Amino acid sequence: MSRCPDAILCESTMDSVLQKVSDKVDLQLVYIAKINSSEPDFGAECMHGPEECAGNVQQLCAAKYTPMENWWEFIHCNNFQGRNQIGLPETALKCAKSAKIDWETSGVGECAGMDGSGKAAEGVGLLHESIAFGKTFGLEKSCSIYINGELVCIHDGTWKSCENGHATVDFVRQINAAYDKLNA
Repeated sequence: MSRCPDAILCESTMDSVLQKVSDKVDLQLVYIAKINSSEPDFGAECMHGPEECAGNVQQLCAAKYTPMENWWEFIHCNNFQGRNQIGLPETALKCAKSAKIDWETSGVGECAGMDGSGKAAEGVGLLHESIAFGKTFGLEKSCSIYINGELVCIHDGTWKSCENGHATVDFVRQINAAYDKLNA
């Protein structure tokens, strides 16, 4: 959830983790919302309102059409603007520029809406796919951290269900262990 305080905190935590293991990670953000075909712009209801749906779409489109370092910077720029600015067209366009994403030619603008609205069909489709994917995992809380398909930690007001820790060093250790197991 792009406007969720828990997600913003987790993204900040993951930033320090990625500084140590980015070459071992295929990072994916999965968004939580409820499909509602009567919702005119997104066909979904996001917990923090329609602006959050727009922010989710903008972030999904950035992730689809740009390298990780660019879309990750786009998300951090969004967060830095303050959670109530996420999803606004001016924030998306400003952050695209800051993250060196060419909104008009990269595919991101066409995906999310050239006007930055987050209402373009492709992006809304990505949102629906993300919501459905999250449901296959039983994803209910933002922020839930999965490593190699396994839930390792949740931040929902506070850290929960983090049997192996929730500090940067803990996530790095878990990622390294999963990577070593996959590449043994």
